[in-house]
Amino acid sequence: MEKEHVALIAQSLSVSPRQVKETAELLGGGATVPFIARYRKELTGGLDEVQVIAIRDELARLAELDRRRARILTSLSQRSLLTPELKRAVDSAPVLSQLEDIYLPFREKRKTRATMAREKGLQALTDCITAGACSDPTEAARAFVNPEEGVVTVVDALSGARDIVAERVNEDARTRGALRTLFQERSVITSAMVKKKASEEGAERYRDYFEWSEPVGRVRSHRILAILRGAREGFLRFKVRPEEDQAVTLLHSRHLDKALPALCRQQVEMAIADAYTRLLCPSMENEMLGKLKEQADRAAVEVFTRNVRDLLLSPPFGQRPILAVDPGFRTGCKVVSLDAHGRLLENTTLFPLPPQEQRDKAVSAIKNLVQKYKPEAIAVGNGTGGREMAEFLREIKADGMPPVISVDESGASVYSASEAGREEFPDYDLTVRGAVSIGRRLQDPLAELVKIDPQAIGVGQYQHDVDQNMLSAALSDVVVSCVNSVGVELNSASEKLLSYVSGLSRKLAQQIAAHRDRLGGFTSRKDLQKVRGVGEATFQLAAGFLRVGGGKNPLDRTGVHPERYTLVEQIARDAGMSIEELIGNKGALGTLDLSSYAGEDVGLPTLRDIVSELLQPGRDPRDTFEAVEFDPKIRSIEDLKPGMVLHGVVTNVTDFGAFVDLGVHDTGLVHVSNMADRYVSDPREIVHVHQPVTVTVLDVDQKRRRISLSMTG
Repeated sequence: MEKEHVALIAQSLSVSPRQVKETAELLGGGATVPFIARYRKELTGGLDEVQVIAIRDELARLAELDRRRARILTSLSQRSLLTPELKRAVDSAPVLSQLEDIYLPFREKRKTRATMAREKGLQALTDCITAGACSDPTEAARAFVNPEEGVVTVVDALSGARDIVAERVNEDARTRGALRTLFQERSVITSAMVKKKASEEGAERYRDYFEWSEPVGRVRSHRILAILRGAREGFLRFKVRPEEDQAVTLLHSRHLDKALPALCRQQVEMAIADAYTRLLCPSMENEMLGKLKEQADRAAVEVFTRNVRDLLLSPPFGQRPILAVDPGFRTGCKVVSLDAHGRLLENTTLFPLPPQEQRDKAVSAIKNLVQKYKPEAIAVGNGTGGREMAEFLREIKADGMPPVISVDESGASVYSASEAGREEFPDYDLTVRGAVSIGRRLQDPLAELVKIDPQAIGVGQYQHDVDQNMLSAALSDVVVSCVNSVGVELNSASEKLLSYVSGLSRKLAQQIAAHRDRLGGFTSRKDLQKVRGVGEATFQLAAGFLRVGGGKNPLDRTGVHPERYTLVEQIARDAGMSIEELIGNKGALGTLDLSSYAGEDVGLPTLRDIVSELLQPGRDPRDTFEAVEFDPKIRSIEDLKPGMVLHGVVTNVTDFGAFVDLGVHDTGLVHVSNMADRYVSDPREIVHVHQPVTVTVLDVDQKRRRISLSMTG
């Protein structure tokens, strides 16, 4: 990797060149982001996952820039256009836009108005005008009239000369750079209604943008995405540009010689105006729009990934037996019994809700299931019929009747129809799989939700409008991060969950699961190396994130990496106790002189991590589970009245506020301005997905199904 790249990345990310160099070498050697951030802190200087990902992405961007640079140099060289000065300019271009500006005059292109003018012999007239060699361009143009070449009149000759000037202005790299800065600093984005579409269905969604403008430096990402969607659907038209006078003044300062004769200056002014309106403005506007779209995409992706992270790391109910219900009216409620590990024990369909209302039969069935399997909770999906089914279950009086918990079922139907769902339950229909998914996501949201495409989970904003490659890459990073931060039990994890472990692929996850099923499980982390395809490198990347509860080595249930087992054994010997006795021993671990164990390959950051793991082996970083109980009197939006104070749970967080489930079919919105008694720039400062909240109803618009809420009382 070039030193220039190291320096650029270090400067842009405010880290040291050494940190960038070491991280780049680890990534180049195949190390994963979780492994680098967790187990190579001495090398990276303690960079976290976000910083490692930023370095990885910058390396990829610069590599792509270098590939484009190489293609440009090859093209210029093959056409004998590469001069030492041009090569220096190409080599020193720091970003793609500047590189393309430098290459623009030399690009192989189709015929333009300027090239056709040159073919007609009008270059000499152009030079005469721009050099002020003629006092009257009209008179000078008469000598260039040539009907055979397509120059029929003096007007044609002057027009062609202006075309050559316009292209020269357009292709000047410094001019484009200065104009780009003007667009970035002074542009205003404006939108207006397309009048002929105003009365069509869907236009009302974009009412806020029918007459709207805002400087690009202040516009929020969700507004950009909304305007782009409105334009795509034909309801809005928009533009992104500075005041035209500002742009033309800039061009005049660079390309208009005030000493030119008046008539020559007039021709150059006309050419500059044409260069701006026909060439530069559309080019810069498209570039500006692309930049705004990319910024909006990144902001929206960040919103989405934060929400997905919060959802994946939602507190688990734990490995406890439960009943799970996928509610429904006409087709009935699918009820499944799951053991503590999420295995399906029994399933049935009950019809306690309209239109059948077989309540007595359903009560009897639920009581029998409770008595037979002794569940510690009943998970009820929050979709259609969910509120009614939960109320029905809470009315059942029986010994051992567990609490009823509402579970967000977003994406359960996606899992039901997925390949993963079919592989797990090939002999059951979609509705049974959906009920299982609802139950399992109560037991362990992370383990179940990784089986579903994150885009189907139901959080985020404008996720279908953003760059899908950017979104997929970011979501993959966040899922991998969550899985590895929690750790994975090697003997019970699904293939899908295993596939997200550092260093493991889907194929290796399948082989691990097959090996586990064939031999009855793993007794140690070392056993993982017996699986075909798991070599030394893979074992190193994966082992620290896998847990073997109840195995032969007590360290296998901790986050201590096997490469540090010898070190822990030494610490235990020095303390005069076994490893089992050392684990959880606050007295012994709290008085360790960590510096005495530091060496060339292990420093204080790793030693502190080891002590932390030994103090709380296998600690789950997720919060403790807390169920939210909705007001039983509130069943639909019609029951809501301004001033009501209600308990709810956050289902989604966006740039402009948070959506809250109140137990009715429609979620309410807490606008960012109603989140606190102070200015809040980012709703995520206040709330996160799955957070229980208390809200006050501000307004209810039943016609538009909108509920306005406040968290300020």
